[in-house]
Amino acid sequence: MTSALQAAANTRTRLHGYLLAVTGAALFSTKAIFIKLAYQDHNDATLLLAYRMLFALPIFIAVGAWMVHTKKRQGEPLPSSRSVALAMLTGVLGYYLASLFDFLGLQYISAQLERLVLFTYPLFIMMIGVLVLGEKLTWHGIAAAGVTYAGLAVVLGVDGPVLGGDTWKGVGFVLMAALCFASCQIMARRVIPYLGSALFTSVAMITASVFCILHHVIAGAGNFAATPRFLWLAAGCALFATVMPVFLINAGLARISSEAVAMISTISPVVTIALAVSILGEPFTGADAIGSLLVLAGVGLYTWGDSQGP
Repeated sequence: MTSALQAAANTRTRLHGYLLAVTGAALFSTKAIFIKLAYQDHNDATLLLAYRMLFALPIFIAVGAWMVHTKKRQGEPLPSSRSVALAMLTGVLGYYLASLFDFLGLQYISAQLERLVLFTYPLFIMMIGVLVLGEKLTWHGIAAAGVTYAGLAVVLGVDGPVLGGDTWKGVGFVLMAALCFASCQIMARRVIPYLGSALFTSVAMITASVFCILHHVIAGAGNFAATPRFLWLAAGCALFATVMPVFLINAGLARISSEAVAMISTISPVVTIALAVSILGEPFTGADAIGSLLVLAGVGLYTWGDSQGP
């Protein structure tokens, strides 16, 4: 009876983890929609990024302070200055630079295309592992890269000539965002065990927030003038597409494997495409459908193969 109860509890825990991960991935998918709507009022990437982080910053400070207080109360040692510094560096790379490139890219391309290009970041993780860390290139990695980039080629082959040179500029920015985010993920894997996911997230996001705000102060000459609608959309992007999904996915990771979370995240482009078509009125052609399916298949193949181990 005890083992049966334990099995039932484990099942509930896994189901709870799946629900948290699905909800987090779906909320992350709304980011591009908030951004494209806000750009209708002010087509200013650094202004929107600064306000997004201004609204999110108090929450991350509160969570970080609570985690430090909890560690002290429980008599646990505080993380080393080296671990904190690495978390800060990860925040600069993955949440400041990646976000900046992503926001810049969305000035030139659709929300659908942005999500497909950004979603190639697992393949950048593979490439960095092979070229920098000396990891072995696998058959499923080669196949996944081929299928994924064939999907992007289909979409860009149709949309690129129609939309013009700005499309390639936007894709370039988002590819840089994917590369930065992939590098961030590799670093995060090595730092999170020393801080815990919640404290790591808080330190990384606080650092990124400061850099994003300072960037606009310098690049935007301190001009924070914006319409009320723009501010509401920036606040929505901060809460629903930044703070909530970060902690939901971290909570999911505490209950299910990282491989399972990665597989669940494949719903992200699907949700973004559906929202972009229904809310933004973006067109969705047969070529878009074929390209999207190939990208999803490629990333899914890589994630599945990676989860099988050596």
